[in-house]
Order: sequence, then structure tokens, then C-alpha cells
Amino acid sequence: MRASQNIETLPRWPFGDSPELADRLAALIVAGVKTGTCSARVHNEWSHPGERGVLVDGADRPVAVLETETVTHLRYNEMTQEMAALEGEGDLSLKYWQDAHKDYFTREGTFAEDMEVVFETFRVLSILDDDFAAGAADHLRRERAGETV
Repeated sequence: MRASQNIETLPRWPFGDSPELADRLAALIVAGVKTGTCSARVHNEWSHPGERGVLVDGADRPVAVLETETVTHLRYNEMTQEMAALEGEGDLSLKYWQDAHKDYFTREGTFAEDMEVVFETFRVLSILDDDFAAGAADHLRRERAGETV
């Protein structure tokens, strides 16, 4: 992170639609296995490479600073196995991605097989919460064991 950039000036980036999901996804990001994310285009028409933001946990506490690397527009039914694996969730399969995102997009009222989505890759620039980061490995273990929803 540039020394001149104060995190207070950066947008806050929560992931997921509940505190539990936000914690789970933030832990996967901090653990280094989640380097991609997907959103409904109707809710995201502004992302661009180089954009920076503060990843927050389920209680809206700063966890890390992220930088968007790539932004790809595609349809839900065009997602690839490779892109799905970059999301770092579940067993990393396209099937897991499809099921989890169908549920997510249905909850937010946007799901359609041919809906437009925005797939982004990002990198962690700095960790802001060492205690949260220390627990990330346990979150990852539970994720891979199928103990998360």
C-alpha cells in the first residue's frame, strides 16, 4: 500500500450478505485462497483494475487492504472452473460455485441462468488485523472439510 494512502479514505468492502458469510469470506481472503469474487452486474458497474478498498469482517471491522487486479463481465452460465476455483470456496469446483451463487443471487433477487455478472480478481496489499489473520487457517480447514455453509 502506498504510504500516502490513508485507509480512512478507501471504500469499505464487505463480502457476502450476512455477518457470518462476511467473516468466512474475509478469512478465505486473508488465508490467501480467495483471490476472486463475483457480483450481479446490476449491483456493480463501477469496478476497475487498480481500485483499492478495505476488506471488512462481519462486524464491519477493517481486516485487510485489497486491490482489484482484473474485472471480467460475463453471464452466470459462462462461469468457468478456473474462475470458480479462484473464489476459494467449498471444494473449489464449478458445481459448488454454481450452487452457492445461485442461492446468493436468489436471496438478493437477481438470479437468472443468463444474468450478467462481474468477476473480479484481487490481491491483498496489507493485513490490518493480525488476530483475525491468525484465525484464518482454522476457517480454511473448516471450509475444506465442508463444515461451513
